[in-house]
Amino acid sequence: MTELFRTFALFVITAVAEIVGCYLPWLVLKQEKSIWLLLPAVLSLALFAWLLTLHPFAAGRTYAAYGGIYIAVALAWLWLIEGVTPTPWDIAGVAVALAGMVIIVMQPGVTAKV
Repeated sequence: MTELFRTFALFVITAVAEIVGCYLPWLVLKQEKSIWLLLPAVLSLALFAWLLTLHPFAAGRTYAAYGGIYIAVALAWLWLIEGVTPTPWDIAGVAVALAGMVIIVMQPGVTAKV
């Protein structure tokens, strides 16, 4: 179970790096913020790509499981950063996505790097 929590935490950090890397260009393009925000965006996306390599699964399995956490973190971002309250439909979608992530990560015999 500890491995699941470690994997979950790493996925959350990875998702935050990806969202920051995408949100900053969005601010530049949609809200006419400083073009200098693109520099930390690039660094954040590079961090995101590196963090994905730290996961203990084959790349495709990592990306598939990561999707569930990304959905949850994106909706937390929506609420905490953008001030938009998630709907019950959002919450239900996150629950389904996280269930999928747990199924992928917890399958028997899939703990070693490939």
